[in-house]
Amino acid sequence: MRAHLLARDHGGMDPAPALYRIRIKGHLGATVLSAFPVLAPRHHGANTVLTGVLDQSALYGVLAEIEALGLDLLEVCRLIPDGKSPGSGDSHSP
Repeated sequence: MRAHLLARDHGGMDPAPALYRIRIKGHLGATVLSAFPVLAPRHHGANTVLTGVLDQSALYGVLAEIEALGLDLLEVCRLIPDGKSPGSGDSHSP
């Protein structure tokens, strides 16, 4: 399935760097993970979670790389500074 970027909504995204959590279906191996050198990977259940600080252009670059590699993107979440994730309910999971 192809993901499409949404149109800007009332002022758009903040271009300042922010902490993101990106969840991808499946366990990614070292070769695929090398495509995301600025993100910290960890396995969470049957998925891989990539976490790191990205500005807007870097985020779009990561999303483009995920699509180019044919990976199944499950979630992109901008984390608030205290580490809590609004609406996800699992920000304290290992």
